[in-house]
Amino acid sequence: MTMRAKELSTIDRNILRVLQKNGRISYAELSRQVGLSATPCMERVKKLEREGVIQGYSASINPEYLDAALVVFVQVSLERTSKSIFEDFRKAAENLKEVQECYLLSGSFDYLIKARVADMAAYRLFYGEILLNLPGLKDCTSFVVMEQIKETLEVPVVLNK
Repeated sequence: MTMRAKELSTIDRNILRVLQKNGRISYAELSRQVGLSATPCMERVKKLEREGVIQGYSASINPEYLDAALVVFVQVSLERTSKSIFEDFRKAAENLKEVQECYLLSGSFDYLIKARVADMAAYRLFYGEILLNLPGLKDCTSFVVMEQIKETLEVPVVLNK
């Protein structure tokens, strides 16, 4: 059985809040910030990892250093010519290195893709040679990001009352 939100204690929530800000924090500092001694704190972190609440740790990288400074959102509509078209599209989208996120949506289009490329020339190439050749593609509309206001992977952690 996995942990659910209502089963997370205030200390667990504090641990999650701190780790989202700094996944490299030492157990000593983490335990100090959440008001627990080091061993019980480490045990709680390990339990949160085992239960799948903490899914992993990663580094936040400046995309400009990897030729991925341009963000483009693409609305995708599919031809509904076969039952497998959504699965075929999903598999193809999962394998595109430029695609950071892809969501199946309800509404006037089927998928929303967030892609990162070096610049507009790279996007034209990605669009013409890759996007337009995705299985089942009926139509797509692109939105180029002019300025990034906020980007985060943090999930809001509400502390118990």
